Amino acid sequence: MSRIVRQSKFRHVFGTGSKQEQSYANVSPSKGAWDSNKVKSSNKFVGLIWEARGGGSFAVIPNEQVGKLPANYLLVAGHKGNVLDIDFSPFNDNIVASVSEDGNGRVWSIPSGGLTQNLVEPAQSLIGHRRKVGTVNFHPTANNILATSSTDYSVKIWDIERGSVVFDIAGHSDIINNVGWNRLGTSLVTTCKDKKVRIVDPRQQRITGEYDDHPGVKGSRAIWLGNRETIFGVGFSKTSDRVFAIHDPRNLAAPVVKQNIDTSAGILMPFYDNDTGLLFLGGKGDGNIRYYEIVDERPFIHYVADYKSSVPQLGLALRPKTAVDVSSCEVACMLKVSNDVVEPIHFCVPRKSEMFQDDIYPPTPGPDPVLTSAEWIAGQTKEPTLISLEGGFVAREKPEFAPSEVQKEEVAKPKTEVEWKNEVDALTKRVAYLEAELVKRDARIRELGGN
Repeated sequence: MSRIVRQSKFRHVFGTGSKQEQSYANVSPSKGAWDSNKVKSSNKFVGLIWEARGGGSFAVIPNEQVGKLPANYLLVAGHKGNVLDIDFSPFNDNIVASVSEDGNGRVWSIPSGGLTQNLVEPAQSLIGHRRKVGTVNFHPTANNILATSSTDYSVKIWDIERGSVVFDIAGHSDIINNVGWNRLGTSLVTTCKDKKVRIVDPRQQRITGEYDDHPGVKGSRAIWLGNRETIFGVGFSKTSDRVFAIHDPRNLAAPVVKQNIDTSAGILMPFYDNDTGLLFLGGKGDGNIRYYEIVDERPFIHYVADYKSSVPQLGLALRPKTAVDVSSCEVACMLKVSNDVVEPIHFCVPRKSEMFQDDIYPPTPGPDPVLTSAEWIAGQTKEPTLISLEGGFVAREKPEFAPSEVQKEEVAKPKTEVEWKNEVDALTKRVAYLEAELVKRDARIRELGGN
């Protein structure tokens, strides 16, 4: 009997790691226990959460600065607590946002050539959460809109130009694991330690749907599958198997696909490329990265291959589509964080022709927003402007981020030794006065009792 082979341009995609001289070596990634990817990327920079003491910091490494980084590498170091997550603006490669255990968010403006000194003064401060802030995500189509989530169980939407909260979403009953925008930025998906996945309309500030998450006790995540508008979630079963499921928001009663992966213990990190339909899954502590192809017909997901390595990963990031090398038919590039190296992993389609392969590079969202923050807040929604990658993409300079209002965190000035002494003296006098009043009151009570 003949075997029917599935037709796909991406059946033979293969992953290739980078040599040491083409990686970012001598790095110091954070060893914090918070479930973060630890690394993010823009067309110009690699952002890496750094291991720090006495505050929080992260590195912003120019893409071309490969090889061994110098000791005492310059850092963005303005947080009082550990940095838990970072994200680059999709419309300005020099803007990066960070959130921290100190309960605040920060927006930073990075010089085009990289840092010339440690950066400690943010361009904007995001002050409003009551506890540590665990996730940060820029809006995919509107300029200067940002989502954060916190262990105060809230999701806040910020206008970073004004540094203010524009929408505040309640309804979660435990710590939020992750937050993800859909393709047009009209909805969010969240996973939570209460084992619920929620679909959120941020502008209505309400939860529009929810379903039971994977029942395992370890962390789970969910992302939108691009223009398919379905939700891909990963987590653990009751027996601690790693599993994935696909849900359709129009019918959340049961998943359209659910499948066990393996019995490994590492939390899974999912990434989706809407242009190719390729889905990448990497587990923390794993050496391999699985990749699948998402299709519109059953079974909806097809396993493609594994990128295998003996070096375990602490975190992963998917580079922007505009950063891929079209001359080598690279359709995706991931950044893999290990103990002291950030290694680019290149996923390519094997093609012999040196001409631009337009069938594997459809027009992709460009570097310009289609909405201002005010337009999105007012309720507008627009499709992103698409660009061709033929000839490669060259990032152009954008105006420096200049917020219309700058929020400053109020920092109490430390008291001097004389001020502390004066305060102690005043409190001592107050205690003596109150004790004397109590003596007078007791004497008065005895007089009244004697009568």
